[in-house]
Amino acid sequence: MLAEIITIGDEILIGQIVDTNSAWMAEQLNLIGIKVKQVSSVSDDADHIIEALQLAEKRADIILITGGLGPTKDDITKITMARYFNMGFRRDQETLEHVTDIFVRYNKPMIESNRKQADVPDGCTVIKNKNGTAPCMWFEERGKIFVSMPGVPFEMKYLMEEEILPRLKKAFKLPAIIHKTILTANIGESFLAVELEEIEDSLPAHIKLAYLPKLGQIRLRLSGSGDDENLLKAEVEAYAQQIINKVKKYVVIDQDIALEKAILNIMQAHKLTLSTAESCTGGYIAHLITQHPGSSAVYAGGAVTYSNALKTSVLGVHAETLGTYGAVSEETVKEMAYGARINFKTDYAVAVSGVAGPDGGTEDKPVGTVWVAVANSHHVIARKFNFSNRRAQNIERSAIAALSMVLNEIKQDVG
Repeated sequence: MLAEIITIGDEILIGQIVDTNSAWMAEQLNLIGIKVKQVSSVSDDADHIIEALQLAEKRADIILITGGLGPTKDDITKITMARYFNMGFRRDQETLEHVTDIFVRYNKPMIESNRKQADVPDGCTVIKNKNGTAPCMWFEERGKIFVSMPGVPFEMKYLMEEEILPRLKKAFKLPAIIHKTILTANIGESFLAVELEEIEDSLPAHIKLAYLPKLGQIRLRLSGSGDDENLLKAEVEAYAQQIINKVKKYVVIDQDIALEKAILNIMQAHKLTLSTAESCTGGYIAHLITQHPGSSAVYAGGAVTYSNALKTSVLGVHAETLGTYGAVSEETVKEMAYGARINFKTDYAVAVSGVAGPDGGTEDKPVGTVWVAVANSHHVIARKFNFSNRRAQNIERSAIAALSMVLNEIKQDVG
């Protein structure tokens, strides 16, 4: 079963907004056994939309459209859909009542353009949009399913989860899809592929292994499809265990979660706390941690100490250490981690100091030189990394390296 996603809007094509809808929709479709054949973005132009619909109809069984719905003149999707299917319009009473209720609730005047949002092509099935005024429209034409949804992400996601996906599952006999994700770190993709070559070659045709690299880490995703869900799940789990056993020292966790979330889960389970001391990462590690609900159960807080003065006054780094070895050094970063753990009263602390770039490097400490230290109750360890000359990548790589070191220490301590 194939689907195509079409996003409509000039704002996407000029880069004013980023199309996150398509990625999310594709992920949800994949989970129920529907493969996305293509994703297209088109302008607010009727001819362009029709051309995209014609091409999509040749390629896919299900065409999902987002955007171009609303009370303004550039919202032309439903007019174009009516033209495409040679339909007239009708005023949907339930939609009109829904839009009216919204304006009454917010005590705002309702004008004719708002009422016209209840006008829909007369051959579509209207699906109520509980989170907005633009209705969702479901068409079944020429053996295909076309669904037009608002482009506002929280409106689209509600409609997909509560209405569209259940209807698609009911309309088609879909295969069982099982995914298993294994998060790895501290190994390159090519080296990981060599380690797993024998296992990958032994996989049956209905199970695939994908490598999903990100700075400093690689997700391994096993994906299986079949008719017997229980049998398929057992089969995928068995291959996943083979992979874990083969590259155990690089495995972070066998769940599809972020590295920092894995750390939070382990530390919370063992009632451990963490603090941070950041220089070149500028609080990015703290951001990664605190974006997760419940992080306060583990994360006490931290300090961004860019200047040497703050490294001394907040973390207790000795002036002599900074004067002798510099801010980007093993000695300094160890004192930063130790000071954070003691001053913030946590079980673990991680510290980072480096030259993020694009300038500031020296002959012995070029741009991309980063020191990371982790402190616990019995020792402080440090490691030097040499990254690139790109600031954003250096910050992200430094954060991942720091979190990986924290995880390794915790796993050694708690088993």
